[in-house]
Amino acid sequence: MTPTPTPSTPSAPAWGFDPWSPEFVAHPYEVYAGLREHAPVTYYAPSDQWLVSRHADVSALLRDRRLGRTYLHRFSHEEFGRTAPPPEHEPFHTLNGNGLLDLEAPDHTRIRRLVSKAFTPRMVESLRPTVQRIAAELVDGLVADGGGDLIARVAEPLPVAVIAEMLGVPESDRHLLRPWSAGIVGMFELNPTAEAAERAVRASVEFSDYLRALIAERRRTPGDDLVSALIAAYDEGEKLSEQEMISTCVLLLNAGHEATVNTTGNGWWSLFRNPDQLAALRADPEGLLPTAIEELMRYDTPLQMFERWVLDDIEVAGVSIPRGAEVALLFGSANRDPERFADPDRLDLARTDNPHITFGAGIHFCLGAPLARLELTESFGALLRSAPELRVVREPSWQPGYVIRGLSELLVEV
Repeated sequence: MTPTPTPSTPSAPAWGFDPWSPEFVAHPYEVYAGLREHAPVTYYAPSDQWLVSRHADVSALLRDRRLGRTYLHRFSHEEFGRTAPPPEHEPFHTLNGNGLLDLEAPDHTRIRRLVSKAFTPRMVESLRPTVQRIAAELVDGLVADGGGDLIARVAEPLPVAVIAEMLGVPESDRHLLRPWSAGIVGMFELNPTAEAAERAVRASVEFSDYLRALIAERRRTPGDDLVSALIAAYDEGEKLSEQEMISTCVLLLNAGHEATVNTTGNGWWSLFRNPDQLAALRADPEGLLPTAIEELMRYDTPLQMFERWVLDDIEVAGVSIPRGAEVALLFGSANRDPERFADPDRLDLARTDNPHITFGAGIHFCLGAPLARLELTESFGALLRSAPELRVVREPSWQPGYVIRGLSELLVEV
């Protein structure tokens, strides 16, 4: 059941959409403007998806229960007109398929309720001193060396250290987390290669085995950490299965880590390119940081695309999309839609009317959003305080991935 484009709808390639092009990955926003104006809902054959680019449509579809992150709660692969994944990919799909991001009700409802009993706002707030300490140590190290790669020295290690503290992962094992995360999220890109799939499967097996042993240890000796809290989470006679706990821990690392890393790198690059806004932030960091963090997430969104399956025939902006199709919600485009944001291509750190969808919406709204905001606030705050003259050395390069979009490095000096 392969969807076909509506004949009257211009095709996306005509407007320059090419997620495998380094030029497009580096500069997607003019292409998005063309899509929003001329082809707000259009079929893109190379990925077999319907691209949706306007804020109103993306926001509505995130909440529409006629779509789902999975279809297996209603259909088999054959009934839905799709091919089952290769058996050798099973470890990745078992891990991914038992996480909140790829589940639908009633499983999603049950697991989110249980996880929320462990991953509480109080737990997140209790992490503030830890986040402040780690951010300060990382920034002090960068300053002591006169600069370096902001991604490798601050952006990447901060969320890994924080999630490791949350899970109770010993410091001697923390170097394992980032490679596992990178391997797994490689499967979220469009049409991943066989090599990427192999890396994702290997990382899924290794990370799952590690967490299984950690859970067994916490069952014997509970601690003051998230794994222990997940084991203890109980509601109306229900508990999380071991696989659900494993998938939850992996999701917290992958989703939170990638968003924080790329918002940090993309955000500082945006500030360097808008010196008036950087000067305003330096002049009043405490007053401006709350809205600045939201604006940086809107302006150069770390997750550019979020995919959902069409479970029942729908119509979007006058375009019919059949059951069995996949829609690609373009977060980066929606966050620059002039129908919703005044002067959307301008970085405005004082922007208050800012309903960006960087964390999604509906039942799949990011559970880790408060933690991401905490990490970003403390990271940017530490850099503003300890490196007030921070400057970029040269224009950075972008990683090849489009769905999760970020810099490969950002060389700075103090």
